[in-house]
Amino acid sequence: MILQVVPGGPLEMEIMRIRMGGAMGEGPSSTSSSSGISIPESAMEEIKKFYGFDKPIYERYIVWVGNLFKLNLGKSYVYAEPVWDVITSRFPVSIYFGMISFLLTYLVCIPLGVYKAVKNGSTFDIISSAIVFIGYSIPGFALGAFLLVMFGGGSFLDWFPLGGFRSNDYDTLSSVDKIKDQIHHTVLPVISYVISGFATLTILTKNSVIENLSQDYIRTAFSKGISEKRVIFYHALRNSLIPIATGLGHFLGILVAGSFLIETVFNIDGIGLLGYKSIVQRDYPVVMGLLVINTLLLLVGNIISDIIYAIVDPRIRFK
Repeated sequence: MILQVVPGGPLEMEIMRIRMGGAMGEGPSSTSSSSGISIPESAMEEIKKFYGFDKPIYERYIVWVGNLFKLNLGKSYVYAEPVWDVITSRFPVSIYFGMISFLLTYLVCIPLGVYKAVKNGSTFDIISSAIVFIGYSIPGFALGAFLLVMFGGGSFLDWFPLGGFRSNDYDTLSSVDKIKDQIHHTVLPVISYVISGFATLTILTKNSVIENLSQDYIRTAFSKGISEKRVIFYHALRNSLIPIATGLGHFLGILVAGSFLIETVFNIDGIGLLGYKSIVQRDYPVVMGLLVINTLLLLVGNIISDIIYAIVDPRIRFK
Protein backbone atom coordinates (compact mmCIF):
# COMPACT_ATOMS: atom_id res chain seq x y z
CA MET A 1 0.00 0.00 0.00
CA ILE A 2 2.78 2.42 0.93
CA LEU A 3 4.66 1.68 -2.29
CA GLN A 4 1.57 2.34 -4.36
CA VAL A 5 0.62 5.67 -2.78
CA VAL A 6 4.05 7.22 -2.21
CA PRO A 7 4.72 10.23 -4.50
CA GLY A 8 7.21 9.90 -7.33
CA GLY A 9 6.23 6.40 -8.44
CA PRO A 10 7.15 4.81 -11.77
CA LEU A 11 4.21 6.50 -13.52
CA GLU A 12 5.32 9.96 -12.42
CA MET A 13 8.95 9.20 -13.26
CA GLU A 14 8.01 8.02 -16.75
CA ILE A 15 5.97 11.16 -17.35
CA MET A 16 8.91 13.25 -16.15
CA ARG A 17 11.26 11.46 -18.56
CA ILE A 18 8.89 12.08 -21.46
CA ARG A 19 8.58 15.75 -20.59
CA MET A 20 12.32 16.18 -20.11
CA GLY A 21 12.93 14.51 -23.46
CA GLY A 22 10.41 16.79 -25.11
CA ALA A 23 11.97 19.83 -23.52
CA MET A 24 15.43 18.88 -24.75
CA GLY A 25 14.12 18.35 -28.26
CA GLU A 26 12.49 21.79 -28.57
CA GLY A 27 15.69 23.64 -29.37
CA PRO A 28 17.30 26.71 -27.81
CA SER A 29 14.70 29.13 -29.11
CA SER A 30 11.86 27.43 -27.25
CA THR A 31 10.60 29.17 -24.13
CA SER A 32 8.18 26.51 -22.91
CA SER A 33 9.14 24.67 -19.76
CA SER A 34 9.19 20.89 -19.34
CA SER A 35 6.20 21.12 -17.04
CA GLY A 36 4.21 22.82 -19.78
CA ILE A 37 4.46 19.93 -22.24
CA SER A 38 1.16 18.10 -22.49
CA ILE A 39 0.88 14.34 -22.93
CA PRO A 40 -2.07 13.01 -24.95
CA GLU A 41 -4.72 11.19 -22.95
CA SER A 42 -4.29 8.07 -25.08
CA ALA A 43 -0.55 8.02 -24.28
CA MET A 44 -1.32 8.44 -20.59
CA GLU A 45 -3.67 5.47 -20.71
CA GLU A 46 -1.00 3.35 -22.41
CA ILE A 47 1.57 4.31 -19.78
CA LYS A 48 -0.84 3.46 -16.96
CA LYS A 49 -1.65 0.14 -18.61
CA PHE A 50 2.04 -0.69 -19.03
CA TYR A 51 2.72 -0.18 -15.31
CA GLY A 52 -0.61 -1.73 -14.27
CA PHE A 53 -1.99 1.49 -12.83
CA ASP A 54 -5.13 1.25 -14.93
CA LYS A 55 -6.62 -1.03 -12.25
CA PRO A 56 -7.62 -0.22 -8.64
CA ILE A 57 -5.01 -0.90 -5.99
CA TYR A 58 -6.86 -3.89 -4.50
CA GLU A 59 -7.11 -5.49 -7.94
CA ARG A 60 -3.40 -4.93 -8.57
CA TYR A 61 -2.63 -6.66 -5.28
CA ILE A 62 -4.81 -9.65 -6.14
CA VAL A 63 -3.07 -9.97 -9.51
CA TRP A 64 0.35 -9.75 -7.84
CA VAL A 65 -0.50 -12.42 -5.26
CA GLY A 66 -1.86 -14.66 -8.01
CA ASN A 67 1.40 -14.35 -9.94
CA LEU A 68 3.33 -14.98 -6.73
CA PHE A 69 1.66 -18.38 -6.32
CA LYS A 70 2.80 -19.12 -9.86
CA LEU A 71 6.38 -18.21 -8.78
CA ASN A 72 6.23 -15.18 -11.03
CA LEU A 73 7.64 -12.08 -9.32
CA GLY A 74 6.99 -9.89 -12.34
CA LYS A 75 9.32 -7.88 -14.53
CA SER A 76 11.64 -5.10 -13.40
CA TYR A 77 10.73 -1.60 -14.59
CA VAL A 78 14.38 -0.51 -14.61
CA TYR A 79 16.23 -3.59 -15.87
CA ALA A 80 13.44 -4.88 -18.15
CA GLU A 81 14.22 -8.42 -16.95
CA PRO A 82 12.34 -10.92 -14.78
CA VAL A 83 12.65 -9.93 -11.14
CA TRP A 84 13.92 -13.39 -10.17
CA ASP A 85 16.83 -13.09 -12.65
CA VAL A 86 17.68 -9.60 -11.39
CA ILE A 87 17.76 -10.76 -7.77
CA THR A 88 19.56 -14.08 -8.26
CA SER A 89 22.35 -12.39 -10.23
CA ARG A 90 23.23 -10.51 -7.01
CA PHE A 91 23.02 -13.52 -4.68
CA PRO A 92 26.67 -14.67 -5.02
CA VAL A 93 28.05 -11.29 -3.91
CA SER A 94 25.91 -11.03 -0.78
CA ILE A 95 26.41 -14.71 0.09
CA TYR A 96 30.18 -14.27 -0.28
CA PHE A 97 30.37 -11.42 2.23
CA GLY A 98 27.69 -12.93 4.46
CA MET A 99 29.45 -16.30 4.70
CA ILE A 100 32.84 -14.75 5.47
CA SER A 101 31.28 -12.51 8.12
CA PHE A 102 29.38 -15.44 9.64
CA LEU A 103 32.44 -17.70 9.89
CA LEU A 104 34.72 -14.95 11.12
CA THR A 105 32.24 -13.85 13.78
CA TYR A 106 31.67 -17.30 15.25
CA LEU A 107 35.29 -18.48 14.96
CA VAL A 108 36.57 -15.42 16.82
CA CYS A 109 33.77 -14.51 19.23
CA ILE A 110 33.09 -17.91 20.79
CA PRO A 111 36.73 -18.58 21.84
CA LEU A 112 37.05 -14.95 22.89
CA GLY A 113 33.87 -15.15 24.98
CA VAL A 114 35.05 -18.36 26.65
CA TYR A 115 38.44 -16.84 27.48
CA LYS A 116 36.78 -13.70 28.85
CA ALA A 117 34.57 -15.89 31.08
CA VAL A 118 37.59 -17.75 32.42
CA LYS A 119 39.45 -14.45 32.98
CA ASN A 120 36.35 -12.62 34.25
CA GLY A 121 37.30 -9.37 36.00
CA SER A 122 40.90 -9.42 34.77
CA THR A 123 42.62 -6.59 32.91
CA PHE A 124 42.20 -8.49 29.63
CA ASP A 125 38.47 -8.87 30.25
CA ILE A 126 37.98 -5.18 31.02
CA ILE A 127 40.02 -3.92 28.06
CA SER A 128 38.47 -6.35 25.57
CA SER A 129 34.95 -5.51 26.81
CA ALA A 130 35.64 -1.82 26.28
CA ILE A 131 36.87 -2.50 22.74
CA VAL A 132 33.94 -4.69 21.71
CA PHE A 133 31.38 -2.26 23.12
CA ILE A 134 33.01 0.66 21.34
CA GLY A 135 32.74 -1.40 18.16
CA TYR A 136 29.10 -2.18 18.95
CA SER A 137 28.29 1.51 19.32
CA ILE A 138 29.60 2.33 15.82
CA PRO A 139 27.15 1.62 12.95
CA GLY A 140 28.68 -0.57 10.27
CA PHE A 141 28.02 1.88 7.44
CA ALA A 142 29.57 4.76 9.44
CA LEU A 143 32.64 2.66 10.14
CA GLY A 144 32.80 1.76 6.44
CA ALA A 145 32.81 5.42 5.44
CA PHE A 146 35.53 6.14 8.00
CA LEU A 147 37.66 3.22 6.76
CA LEU A 148 37.34 4.43 3.18
CA VAL A 149 38.47 7.92 4.18
CA MET A 150 41.41 6.58 6.18
CA PHE A 151 42.55 3.60 4.10
CA GLY A 152 40.73 3.83 0.75
CA GLY A 153 42.17 4.88 -2.56
CA GLY A 154 43.10 8.54 -2.67
CA SER A 155 43.62 8.80 1.10
CA PHE A 156 46.98 9.44 2.68
CA LEU A 157 47.41 5.71 3.37
CA ASP A 158 45.78 4.33 0.18
CA TRP A 159 45.92 0.68 1.26
CA PHE A 160 42.60 -0.51 -0.13
CA PRO A 161 40.34 0.33 -3.10
CA LEU A 162 37.47 2.77 -2.73
CA GLY A 163 34.89 0.05 -3.20
CA GLY A 164 33.50 -2.48 -5.61
CA PHE A 165 33.55 -6.25 -5.53
CA ARG A 166 36.53 -6.68 -7.86
CA SER A 167 38.83 -4.56 -10.02
CA ASN A 168 37.79 -3.71 -13.56
CA ASP A 169 40.68 -5.74 -14.99
CA TYR A 170 39.96 -8.76 -12.78
CA ASP A 171 39.43 -11.15 -15.71
CA THR A 172 42.86 -10.37 -17.15
CA LEU A 173 44.74 -11.09 -13.90
CA SER A 174 46.58 -14.29 -13.09
CA SER A 175 45.13 -16.75 -10.57
CA VAL A 176 47.35 -15.48 -7.74
CA ASP A 177 46.58 -11.85 -8.57
CA LYS A 178 42.86 -12.63 -8.68
CA ILE A 179 43.03 -13.98 -5.13
CA LYS A 180 44.97 -10.93 -3.98
CA ASP A 181 42.53 -8.59 -5.70
CA GLN A 182 39.52 -10.33 -4.14
CA ILE A 183 41.06 -10.16 -0.66
CA HIS A 184 41.95 -6.52 -1.28
CA HIS A 185 38.28 -5.72 -1.96
CA THR A 186 37.01 -7.86 0.93
CA VAL A 187 38.85 -6.58 4.01
CA LEU A 188 37.09 -3.25 4.65
CA PRO A 189 33.52 -4.42 3.89
CA VAL A 190 33.91 -7.49 6.11
CA ILE A 191 35.17 -5.36 8.99
CA SER A 192 32.08 -3.18 8.63
CA TYR A 193 29.82 -6.25 8.44
CA VAL A 194 31.08 -7.94 11.62
CA ILE A 195 31.75 -4.97 13.89
CA SER A 196 28.35 -4.91 15.62
CA GLY A 197 27.91 -8.70 15.80
CA PHE A 198 31.26 -9.13 17.56
CA ALA A 199 30.09 -7.50 20.78
CA THR A 200 26.73 -9.26 20.88
CA LEU A 201 28.08 -12.77 20.35
CA THR A 202 31.17 -12.28 22.53
CA ILE A 203 29.26 -11.01 25.54
CA LEU A 204 26.50 -13.58 25.06
CA THR A 205 29.09 -16.36 25.05
CA LYS A 206 30.88 -14.95 28.06
CA ASN A 207 27.73 -14.56 30.17
CA SER A 208 26.46 -18.01 29.21
CA VAL A 209 29.76 -19.69 30.11
CA ILE A 210 29.97 -17.80 33.43
CA GLU A 211 26.45 -18.92 34.29
CA ASN A 212 27.25 -22.57 33.57
CA LEU A 213 30.58 -22.44 35.41
CA SER A 214 28.67 -21.62 38.59
CA GLN A 215 26.43 -24.70 38.31
CA ASP A 216 26.72 -27.67 40.66
CA TYR A 217 27.63 -30.16 37.93
CA ILE A 218 30.72 -28.08 37.09
CA ARG A 219 31.87 -28.08 40.72
CA THR A 220 31.25 -31.84 40.80
CA ALA A 221 33.36 -32.30 37.67
CA PHE A 222 36.21 -30.31 39.22
CA SER A 223 35.94 -32.31 42.47
CA LYS A 224 36.39 -35.54 40.46
CA GLY A 225 39.76 -34.28 39.29
CA ILE A 226 38.78 -33.60 35.67
CA SER A 227 41.11 -31.12 34.01
CA GLU A 228 40.01 -27.50 33.75
CA LYS A 229 40.26 -27.55 29.96
CA ARG A 230 37.94 -30.55 29.66
CA VAL A 231 35.44 -29.15 32.15
CA ILE A 232 35.25 -25.81 30.33
CA PHE A 233 35.17 -27.01 26.72
CA TYR A 234 33.33 -30.33 27.14
CA HIS A 235 30.84 -29.59 29.91
CA ALA A 236 30.38 -25.82 30.35
CA LEU A 237 30.75 -24.74 26.72
CA ARG A 238 28.39 -27.38 25.39
CA ASN A 239 25.52 -26.12 27.53
CA SER A 240 26.56 -22.52 26.91
CA LEU A 241 26.01 -22.95 23.17
CA ILE A 242 22.24 -23.34 23.59
CA PRO A 243 21.38 -19.60 23.45
CA ILE A 244 24.06 -19.07 20.79
CA ALA A 245 22.85 -21.87 18.54
CA THR A 246 19.31 -20.53 18.43
CA GLY A 247 20.58 -17.46 16.58
CA LEU A 248 22.13 -19.48 13.75
CA GLY A 249 18.86 -19.72 11.86
CA HIS A 250 18.21 -16.00 12.03
CA PHE A 251 21.58 -15.40 10.41
CA LEU A 252 20.25 -16.99 7.21
CA GLY A 253 18.38 -13.83 6.26
CA ILE A 254 21.40 -11.64 6.94
CA LEU A 255 23.62 -14.08 5.05
CA VAL A 256 21.65 -13.68 1.84
CA ALA A 257 20.09 -10.26 2.17
CA GLY A 258 23.31 -8.46 3.04
CA SER A 259 23.36 -4.88 4.31
CA PHE A 260 22.10 -2.23 1.93
CA LEU A 261 23.88 0.56 3.83
CA ILE A 262 27.28 -1.16 3.79
CA GLU A 263 26.88 -2.26 0.18
CA THR A 264 25.94 1.29 -0.74
CA VAL A 265 28.97 2.74 1.02
CA PHE A 266 31.35 0.32 -0.71
CA ASN A 267 29.40 0.23 -4.00
CA ILE A 268 29.08 -3.57 -3.82
CA ASP A 269 26.47 -4.78 -6.28
CA GLY A 270 24.72 -7.21 -3.96
CA ILE A 271 21.17 -7.74 -2.74
CA GLY A 272 21.37 -4.82 -0.29
CA LEU A 273 22.45 -2.27 -2.91
CA LEU A 274 19.86 -3.64 -5.33
CA GLY A 275 17.13 -3.07 -2.73
CA TYR A 276 18.31 0.49 -2.08
CA LYS A 277 18.44 1.37 -5.79
CA SER A 278 15.06 -0.23 -6.39
CA ILE A 279 13.45 1.92 -3.70
CA VAL A 280 15.09 5.09 -5.03
CA GLN A 281 14.17 4.25 -8.63
CA ARG A 282 10.65 3.12 -7.63
CA ASP A 283 11.19 -0.31 -9.17
CA TYR A 284 8.19 -1.79 -7.38
CA PRO A 285 8.41 -5.38 -8.70
CA VAL A 286 12.01 -5.73 -7.48
CA VAL A 287 11.18 -4.18 -4.09
CA MET A 288 8.26 -6.57 -3.60
CA GLY A 289 10.34 -9.52 -4.84
CA LEU A 290 13.06 -8.76 -2.27
CA LEU A 291 10.40 -8.40 0.42
CA VAL A 292 8.98 -11.83 -0.41
CA ILE A 293 12.40 -13.50 -0.44
CA ASN A 294 13.52 -11.86 2.82
CA THR A 295 10.24 -12.83 4.51
CA LEU A 296 10.58 -16.45 3.43
CA LEU A 297 14.19 -16.51 4.64
CA LEU A 298 13.08 -15.16 8.00
CA LEU A 299 10.44 -17.89 8.33
CA VAL A 300 12.88 -20.61 7.28
CA GLY A 301 15.45 -19.18 9.68
CA ASN A 302 12.99 -19.42 12.57
CA ILE A 303 12.33 -23.07 11.77
CA ILE A 304 16.06 -23.80 11.56
CA SER A 305 16.59 -22.08 14.92
CA ASP A 306 13.94 -24.29 16.52
CA ILE A 307 15.50 -27.42 15.04
CA ILE A 308 18.99 -26.44 16.21
CA TYR A 309 17.61 -25.67 19.65
CA ALA A 310 16.15 -29.18 19.89
CA ILE A 311 19.41 -30.75 18.69
CA VAL A 312 21.60 -28.87 21.15
CA ASP A 313 19.30 -29.11 24.17
CA PRO A 314 18.17 -32.73 24.82
CA ARG A 315 15.40 -31.46 27.10
CA ILE A 316 13.57 -29.98 24.11
CA ARG A 317 11.60 -32.30 21.86
CA PHE A 318 9.03 -31.62 19.16
CA LYS A 319 5.97 -33.84 19.37
